[in-house]
Amino acid sequence: MDSVRKALRAGDVEKDNYGRLSCTACDEPLATDNDPDEVGKIRVCPECGSEWKELG
Repeated sequence: MDSVRKALRAGDVEKDNYGRLSCTACDEPLATDNDPDEVGKIRVCPECGSEWKELG
């Protein structure tokens, strides 16, 4: 699982003017899967199931 920053640089994820993230393969906005036991969030594409880790 890559980080959101790596995915932004690679072009797998894009960010709009308001800071919302979307999957470039599906053009779907990413959902957040928040696990309280882990640091950060997991961003998931609801269409293709790809996951990226967001720290901070």
